[in-house]
Amino acid sequence: MTDQYTQAQAEWFERVAAAERVIPLVSKLYREHNIVTSIHGRRLINRSAVDVIKAHRYARRVQGEVVSLDLTIKLLEALSEMNFDTASVDLGELARLYREQGGEGDIAAFLAEQLAEVKPADVNGQGKDVVLYGFGRIGRLLARILIEQAATGPGLRLRAIVVRKNGDDDLEKRAALLRRDSVHGPFNGTIQVDNENNTILANGTLIQVIYSSDPATVDYTQYGINDAILVDNTGRWRDEAGLSQHLQSKGIARVLLTAPGKGDLRNVVFGINHNDITDEEKILSAASCTTNGITPTLHALDKKFGVVRGHVETVHSFTNDQNLIDNYHKAARRGRAATLNMVLTETGAAKAVAKALPEFAGKLTGNAIRVPTPNVSMAVLNLELGREVTREEVNDYLREVSLRSNLRQQIDYVESPDIVSTDFVGHERCGIVDGLATIANGTSLVLYVWYDNEYGYSKQVVRIIEHLGGVHPAVLPHRRDVLEV
Repeated sequence: MTDQYTQAQAEWFERVAAAERVIPLVSKLYREHNIVTSIHGRRLINRSAVDVIKAHRYARRVQGEVVSLDLTIKLLEALSEMNFDTASVDLGELARLYREQGGEGDIAAFLAEQLAEVKPADVNGQGKDVVLYGFGRIGRLLARILIEQAATGPGLRLRAIVVRKNGDDDLEKRAALLRRDSVHGPFNGTIQVDNENNTILANGTLIQVIYSSDPATVDYTQYGINDAILVDNTGRWRDEAGLSQHLQSKGIARVLLTAPGKGDLRNVVFGINHNDITDEEKILSAASCTTNGITPTLHALDKKFGVVRGHVETVHSFTNDQNLIDNYHKAARRGRAATLNMVLTETGAAKAVAKALPEFAGKLTGNAIRVPTPNVSMAVLNLELGREVTREEVNDYLREVSLRSNLRQQIDYVESPDIVSTDFVGHERCGIVDGLATIANGTSLVLYVWYDNEYGYSKQVVRIIEHLGGVHPAVLPHRRDVLEV
């Protein structure tokens, strides 16, 4: 028994040593080449040795075999020698493809073959200024993501946040809310406040705090901000007329709303219809968290099996538009205590899907139940498909979509008998299929999709900003269309 104990310890420390060799290689690629590395979507930047090992264990679960740390090191070393910049590289998928070719060939030659299939990075060469208008739940998470993803080369630059001043200690309180979050935990880094210049310095990102209550009169150019993308997180204006006020301010080129847009405003779900955006469209909506949570999965199912009709029931965490205790509210049921009740309410997500996927017009109905949890929601998709399916067929397809398709950033897949909502806090994908809960009976399908309605949605918003700013990275290896999976 002692020998087994000693051997287990020795093997663990060998893995730790190998993981510690991975960390500087990952950091070097990021600093010198603006390359973000991951293992099947689990990012390796700024991770500990234990995090690196856990990412490789995840790869074993999804692939059914071990992804060797030694192979990861060889791939990283070969990448660092190549003339390749501004990219998102999935080392887990590269390792799988390399093993499929025998796992013994020249790694540099293998990577060159993979690069030949890759679409070049959509990069403007200069980066893009970003302004956050409003600094609530979504605004602060966007700030965290933009700070964490601050690029060494062309990328998104968080330049300013705009808020209404609420007292002499407003700046300190804004910084404190960025520093500590009851749901998402502490900020990963350092934050300094300069009250004289109204700035927040977070991990080397200098953020100007601008106090204003009029979106049309801010002169952003006086802060060196030009041609910026403004992200409106307030929800005060949701149509083109209201949001166009931002374009009257100097320095703003485009506006993105983090709520469902009204009227003819284009609602964008990244991965679904972001390529339809035209240069003439200056005001856009990132739709809702629920629309982002379900649309990619519905799209994948429709392409493979055909969706005839369906109903979407969302079990949604309470939000700031509800009352903590019973009080007057313009929406009757939302006036009841959010932390004590399940609250039946409406959702526009089912109809909003058709704004991103016109083929779903008239096919979906929907309702929502607000529940006493602060974050992470679930959508129950009750669908009639165009042909009979089995549970295994649907699950196998969605697992492959989550690993190798062009919707890999949007859809994830899990099979865990013990998993619950808090396990998805901070999840980067906007919808996670719970495979163990799938029910199939002939043409009827019931699918359960988890989503972090704060963080997963915010990641989708950042992807749209990258696309609008012309700083979206190349992707290695090439991801297939869902129809090819």
